[in-house]
Amino acid sequence: MPAITVVSRLAAPERPLIDISIPVSASTPEWPGDTPFSCGWVAKRADGESVNLSQIVMSPHVGTHADAPLHVEDNWAASEMLPLSAFMGVAYVLDARTAGLTLALEWMQEQFAAEVPERLLLRTGRCIASGSFPDEWPVLSQDAARWLVKGGTRLVGTDAPSVDERHSKTLEVHHELFLRGAYVLENLLLDDVAAGWYELSAAPVKLVGMDAAPVRAVLRGL
Repeated sequence: MPAITVVSRLAAPERPLIDISIPVSASTPEWPGDTPFSCGWVAKRADGESVNLSQIVMSPHVGTHADAPLHVEDNWAASEMLPLSAFMGVAYVLDARTAGLTLALEWMQEQFAAEVPERLLLRTGRCIASGSFPDEWPVLSQDAARWLVKGGTRLVGTDAPSVDERHSKTLEVHHELFLRGAYVLENLLLDDVAAGWYELSAAPVKLVGMDAAPVRAVLRGL
């Protein structure tokens, strides 16, 4: 009988989880004009109730979230239709802090000369975790977004408040991604994440009929 080798799970090196979600509280900046986070108590044990029972009011765009196609077009898919597979799997964190405000097609092609990542997370350094809302941040050009999705990118995430410019009214990058079957993560926390490959888990909450859904985004090194 051949020898049987027993492999212990305990022998495998741990790959620590990296939480890349923005903490959500009353101090979390909302998009100017959007509904901010607020909370309160419906019931409290201190008042003689059997449980503490809280409530929250907020836009689904506060903190780390996935935009649904409905966000930019009335007849496009709402939040419950966001596919889990797009938000879970291998992702590449790209440091774009020194690339300028427009991440042009030529620059993106230099970063991914051989193959584009299925999930791309942009570290722009313009995260709202500092407590303030930035005036501007780096965004993909429309042709760069198109090139990525044609190459196989299914998800574009950013640590900035949007994949489009703050004052954009046409939201070209959102449209380019959604039209071609890709999805969007915004308000990530990538301040301490080095560029490179990771395993991403960022499942959207299954809210029905909304234009966005909160996520708890986590990375694990490969």
